[in-house]
Amino acid sequence: MQIALFQPDIPQNTGTILRTCACLDVAAHIIEPAGFALSDRLFRRAGMDYIDHVSLTRHDSWSHFEDWRRQAGYRLLLLTTRGAGSYLDFRYDGADILLFGRESKGVPDEVFAAADVRLRIPMRGGRRSLNVAVAAAMVLGEALRQTGSSNRGTVS
Repeated sequence: MQIALFQPDIPQNTGTILRTCACLDVAAHIIEPAGFALSDRLFRRAGMDYIDHVSLTRHDSWSHFEDWRRQAGYRLLLLTTRGAGSYLDFRYDGADILLFGRESKGVPDEVFAAADVRLRIPMRGGRRSLNVAVAAAMVLGEALRQTGSSNRGTVS
């Protein structure tokens, strides 16, 4: 299981997601350009010292990420408010990549179209969206539960 962030623009959210990835032993990808430098103080503060323990790959563009993904044969699951099905009703595979869009704009139509699957988090009517770090943790938790691919280390 892997997480990819499409051009993230809020450093605190990205740091929090990478911290989650480090704790759950999940690889992460940042698809540039990000709206901040990875040396950003708020990014480092949110991720704390966990950022140094996450398997992180930076892709300098969507096309480079997409070329890499297709060559590797990974299925791309986009989490979007425009998704047709609920993330809770989906059957995950350990080799999936969970893709989350920019906090401010989501993903462009090209990225939306390239996703193998488009999922949503069911929410109460009239609400736009959840914080991306919260959404990532929710969906990742369900995907790891289903696949049994979470780190089974001891609780401390």
